[in-house]
Amino acid sequence: MTTPEDAIRARRQLTNRLIAAHDSQRLRPFFATDVKLIVGDGGLILGVDGVVEAFAGQFRDPAFQTYVRHTETVALDSVGGRAAETGRWTAHWTGVKMAGTYLAVWRKVTGQWVIESELYVTL
Repeated sequence: MTTPEDAIRARRQLTNRLIAAHDSQRLRPFFATDVKLIVGDGGLILGVDGVVEAFAGQFRDPAFQTYVRHTETVALDSVGGRAAETGRWTAHWTGVKMAGTYLAVWRKVTGQWVIESELYVTL
């Protein structure tokens, strides 16, 4: 049986692959409808439609290559319905690399882990 930690790590790896493939619509099921995302420069994106459109906009940029998130820890709440994932992220555009740390909050919805909120800090 897959542990929650392994399931979250696997879903993160899947999002990394979808971002590398520039497939914004296939990212939709990984986010809660009411997701809140604070991007590396402090901007706020609300809702899954906004997050998917933000990815789509970056994928249209010919200089954009990919984002990669590297999970370091996954911690579960006492009932197993929420989890905090921490790690490092990198972003690549032609000739530019950015990096930092992140925190993602996951919640289990009808048997599947989805991202409730994310905070990215550019360092």
